[in-house]
Amino acid sequence: MLSFNPNENTERENYKLLIGSIVPRPIAFVTSAFEDGTINGAPFSYFNVVSSNPPMISISTQRKNGIQKDTARNIMDKKEFVVHIVDEENVEKINITAASLRPDESEIELAGLTLAESEKISVPGIKESKVRLECTLKHSVQLGKKNSVGTDLLIGEIVKFHIDEAIYEDGRINHEKLGAMSRLAGSNYAGIGDVFSLERPK
Repeated sequence: MLSFNPNENTERENYKLLIGSIVPRPIAFVTSAFEDGTINGAPFSYFNVVSSNPPMISISTQRKNGIQKDTARNIMDKKEFVVHIVDEENVEKINITAASLRPDESEIELAGLTLAESEKISVPGIKESKVRLECTLKHSVQLGKKNSVGTDLLIGEIVKFHIDEAIYEDGRINHEKLGAMSRLAGSNYAGIGDVFSLERPK
């Protein structure tokens, strides 16, 4: 068994250990609005459920050289965003949105995605997603060390669920029809794969 001290590793070495071992990671495709009205879109795999009462999710965006990402800045400014679940039908277009663009350039246009108007918030989502979650920002936490912020942790409350009726059955989402994709390390993605059941102990 190898052992590593994270304080003796570079940031990149810690990053590789994290993304290689904490797998698979669900992918949030997030739309947010720049101050000039440009709709930005970006995928994030530091993403998960926080609470079901109220329904809340978390997204963690990593800063580069201390500079906040467009998505984090937009969300903190406007307090609104939309989260989409990346699936096998949209993953290639979503991957295109990972390109580095200026804040006034839209990744949505670059990837040929289609905007979908939201009901509870002003930020639109995209139509090419089977699950769309309208969110309002509830908490933002800046994380780092030695007076240097490296990460923006954003917690949003879901104010509207949009679920494709083709994947919704008896109050549940059919995981096979959703076809959610996940991130591994490097350029690798994964589907759901083999599924098995284990009964929880009483």
